[in-house]
Amino acid sequence: MITTVLGAYYHGGDEHTEAMDALPTGLLTHVFYAFATIEDGRLVLPEHAPAHLAALAARKRADPGLRIVLSVGGWGAGGFSDAARTARSRAAFTEQCLALADGFDGIDLDWEFPVAGGPAELVHRPEDRHHATLLARQLRQGLGPSRLLVAALPAGRLQSAGPYDPADSYDLAAFADVLDFANLMTYDFGTGFSPIATFNAPLDEVAQDPMEESLRRWNNVTGAVDYYEHHGVPRDKLVLGVPFYGRGFQVASAGDQAGLYQPQVGTTDVSDWRDIQRDLLSDPAWQRHRHPVARSPWLYHPGTRTFVSYEDAASIEERAAFAAQRGLRGAFTWHLAGDDDEHTLLTAMTRPFRPDAA
Repeated sequence: MITTVLGAYYHGGDEHTEAMDALPTGLLTHVFYAFATIEDGRLVLPEHAPAHLAALAARKRADPGLRIVLSVGGWGAGGFSDAARTARSRAAFTEQCLALADGFDGIDLDWEFPVAGGPAELVHRPEDRHHATLLARQLRQGLGPSRLLVAALPAGRLQSAGPYDPADSYDLAAFADVLDFANLMTYDFGTGFSPIATFNAPLDEVAQDPMEESLRRWNNVTGAVDYYEHHGVPRDKLVLGVPFYGRGFQVASAGDQAGLYQPQVGTTDVSDWRDIQRDLLSDPAWQRHRHPVARSPWLYHPGTRTFVSYEDAASIEERAAFAAQRGLRGAFTWHLAGDDDEHTLLTAMTRPFRPDAA
């Protein structure tokens, strides 16, 4: 039976455990503990893993139906191309994964990215595309039928080297066939790789977006889902990602849309929803806007010429409703600690999948 996935990444870079300790029972079905990484050929957990693992174990005791998955990799994580290169290296990597994931309900493979993409200093090889599928198959065999194999897969069309196509990194149909489901990272459509200030997670294509049409068509939530389906990934294997963080740009001028689609002259860190809510939405100097097609809010500060793309409860729920209506497997977020203390965004993300929700 196919079960709905309502998930969140729990960021291992945070030494605190409050986000996990305060998680309401029954709200999520899956938590992805991020990240184990490859260091000098060895797979290692984050520095504060003992405290995190204790918090995860306590949460699972309180919520026995919750599945805890170990996520391996993440943005900037190297070592994958070497680990996947030969039958021997794949076997060694799989053995390490299985040992480290003992006590977890599965593994989330977050290779960002085979062949191309990610930070420029990472090692890439043309053979990565095929090797990624072979690595997934070996992990699948090692995990057996009772534990999960998941992967985080890209959606944004701009990377460090320029235009990017997820199908260049993965044989999408073959790779997804091995997985229980895929976390589709339908965010980071507008990052520092973009020459303009734009949305982090637009729901639909905006005709006024100056991005080249062949890229713009797919560089949005709806387009990304369409693209994966077009490449043979069943919709019931796709879990839609929603961001609990924002993206900020400095712009040369406001233009006629409060900074939107203006050339950017630098990025600015605006952190997570809880910070945006506390520091920006409470400040009247920030002008509020919402786009009727992208279905996203944004802020503009005329004094500093700063544009901020973010998602709020309304836009998060709209994306989750889209996922439910399209028959996707569910929704997930990066990341749990980005929400406020009232779990406003997490509640909005899960509501369309819970008919009894208020």
